[in-house]
Amino acid sequence: MKLTMSTPKVVALCLILCFSMRGQASYLLPQTIQESQKPSYLLAQNESGDESYDPFSDYSEFDEASDEEADINFFRNGRFFTVGFVAGLRSFTDKLASLYANAPTYGIYICYFFDLRFALQLGFNTGDHEFSLVTPTETLGGNVSLTFIQLNLKYYLNTQNVTRGLADLNPYFVGGFSQVYRTFTLNTSSDALGKDATTGLDIGTGIEIPLMRKKAYFGVQATYHYVNFRDENTFIPLSNGSLSTAQPKGDTYDLQGILGLNF
Repeated sequence: MKLTMSTPKVVALCLILCFSMRGQASYLLPQTIQESQKPSYLLAQNESGDESYDPFSDYSEFDEASDEEADINFFRNGRFFTVGFVAGLRSFTDKLASLYANAPTYGIYICYFFDLRFALQLGFNTGDHEFSLVTPTETLGGNVSLTFIQLNLKYYLNTQNVTRGLADLNPYFVGGFSQVYRTFTLNTSSDALGKDATTGLDIGTGIEIPLMRKKAYFGVQATYHYVNFRDENTFIPLSNGSLSTAQPKGDTYDLQGILGLNF
């Protein structure tokens, strides 16, 4: 038995097959394209089992941020060391004020800074003073040379909270020890009457004014030296062998000007 189909039915069947296949293709093709166009990511593996510490991964020589900030401020605004040239006037107290005349002094010092506030100072200062003792029987005259080798600690005050005109000034306190050498000479004799030494205490205050864009400075310092020589509580002997009524008791103080260079 032979089956025949008319032309309209054949055309309709073909259209149905085409639309069905097109629907399946349109359903499968976008999904395939979407899967192929998805971006790829590379995920790092987390090795949670390895808890070893690497000291070089986050290295810093500062324990706290404040320490780092202080060092940066010191390198920008601070000084490593200074060299100062000193000249001034030395005076005396008690009985020494009537025996030793006021006289100029001069010297030099080197100052090393630990930070913006603290510094260590090593200084040399010397001067000659006229000696005069008048008694009913005779008059003694001579020269006294005093040399100070000082080791002092300086502390600079913080001036950041004052007005701008005074913020550049550097007031400070100074204190420490000094080795004092004394050479005593009479005018009637070419030989030195005596040489001795003692240890003294220093305390003082001063202020520095920056110059030349802080490369140099001019300073003024007042220092009191507490000294105690071995003959302080004895009477001064006269040329005839007798003792006078004067005792070399007292201390000394300086008022000095300083011209320094910063490094």
